[in-house]
Amino acid sequence: MADCVVFKDAPSSASSDGGSSDDLCYEIGIPYNRQESVATDSPESPQSPASPRIGQRVKRERTLSMSKSAKSATKTDTVLRTRQRTIYTSGRPPWYDTQGQPNESFVIGICGGSASGKTTVAQKIIEALDVPWVTLLCLDSFYKVLNEEQHRLAHNNEYNFDHPDAFDFDLMNETLRKLKEGKRVEVPIYNFVTHSREKVTKIMYGANVIVCDGILLFANKTLVDMMDMKVFIDTDSDIRLARRMRRDITERGRDLEGVIKQYNQFVKPMFDYYIAPSMIHADLIVPRGGENQVAIDLIVQHVHTQLQSKGLKLRSKLIKIHCDQPLPKSLRLLPPTSQIRGMHTFIRKRETSRDEFIFYSKRLMRLLIEFTLSLLPFKEVIVETPQNISYHGKRIDCQKICGVSILRAGETMEQSLCEVIKDVRIGKILIQTNRDTDEPELYYLRLPKDIKDYKIMLMDATVASGAAAMMAIRVLLDHDVPEDNIYLLSLLMAVSGVHSIAYAFPNVKVITTEVDPEVSDKFYILPGIGNYGDRFYGTEASTDY
Repeated sequence: MADCVVFKDAPSSASSDGGSSDDLCYEIGIPYNRQESVATDSPESPQSPASPRIGQRVKRERTLSMSKSAKSATKTDTVLRTRQRTIYTSGRPPWYDTQGQPNESFVIGICGGSASGKTTVAQKIIEALDVPWVTLLCLDSFYKVLNEEQHRLAHNNEYNFDHPDAFDFDLMNETLRKLKEGKRVEVPIYNFVTHSREKVTKIMYGANVIVCDGILLFANKTLVDMMDMKVFIDTDSDIRLARRMRRDITERGRDLEGVIKQYNQFVKPMFDYYIAPSMIHADLIVPRGGENQVAIDLIVQHVHTQLQSKGLKLRSKLIKIHCDQPLPKSLRLLPPTSQIRGMHTFIRKRETSRDEFIFYSKRLMRLLIEFTLSLLPFKEVIVETPQNISYHGKRIDCQKICGVSILRAGETMEQSLCEVIKDVRIGKILIQTNRDTDEPELYYLRLPKDIKDYKIMLMDATVASGAAAMMAIRVLLDHDVPEDNIYLLSLLMAVSGVHSIAYAFPNVKVITTEVDPEVSDKFYILPGIGNYGDRFYGTEASTDY
């Protein structure tokens, strides 16, 4: 199942009250039972998955993975359909290698004349690919902002929207480059009725496959060089004119005379001068557009071949690639006192009751967080005591600290963090294991907008292979958080998990209370602690670990 991912970075609110947004909130295939609309804000869930500060009410707009096509919705029950969107419950698989470095996406460029069927072909390719994650980027989103005189010309159908100068190719190039690297980008939303950009933007991420379409896509050398496969849609000019007339009159409020005038004055000459000659860059020319199923099958077959050559079983490799290596210098272990050992005895014991498990886990969490705080930068300060005597002390030398929990087990550490650090910001990242592939998948994240300015305490109760923690760190890095600002906190880690994180991200500080030597074939730490989330929340169905 392929998801065409569209993100919005919106006011974090169901309404415009309260000013600007504080948080970024993305839902990647999380189903919600309500009507969705691109243009309107969505109501706040009564059980908010996250808030920037404990006790502070947060408003936000939800964002969901969407679209492929109605046809694929009949093939799976992991699809929710609304009047305006198709929502997929598939998460985002790893977009990086075992070293934590992003894998470059496979980019398909689809070019052709106006109304040639580029978008139809793109949608059919996305549907037929049937890969977990696909992003669709349209050149139409990158029309330049018009000045007053250009707006007047556009209103009178006298502005040339089909010339290369009408597009912001610098922004398009930068956006595609970042998407290929798996990073977060903001994409403009262009309004074809008002000939202007909307105030809000779409937030997109890179993907296994990126599909780009646009009339002048091959007219820019930088764009062409970034494409792995270039497809030109060759549709008869009479068919293109008929489609354009129907679209512009019914969807964009134009009149027949204006459509024909614009076509003869700008659309046809620009096609002959710029678009048709760019066909020379195409790897494949597709006559009849979306009706040419043979061509679409050939494209899909080629893309599958390329993706299979990059195939990677991330989690199984992570537990093997750093065997017999010494523990890295970035690891910080709590001093192995009898007190620490005693608390581990309680939480590791199979017969420990849930109440005792929670009690001793929270004691360990507090010690872990206090120990981590001692690793932050401090500055010298002088204060006056009640006896009017100066005391030379220390104070943490950073104003912004954010705790980010990897759901669900990491969420258990939030309360302890809030008890130790007053007014700490809280973010959340939901990562779950795909039962078919045993690979981690990203489903949801919520982070402060200015996350790059924070010291990050990334929290997960246990780290076995390190696959989920690696994904969470990669998310933070893609949001421009400096690697040396990230502190990974875990009650218990396996040696393989420590190595996976340390070798992929050597500047991330790894802090834990104990390190165990092995990981089972089910990716449980040995001797371990079992399924921490199940034991903490009382949801365990079996004690067979």
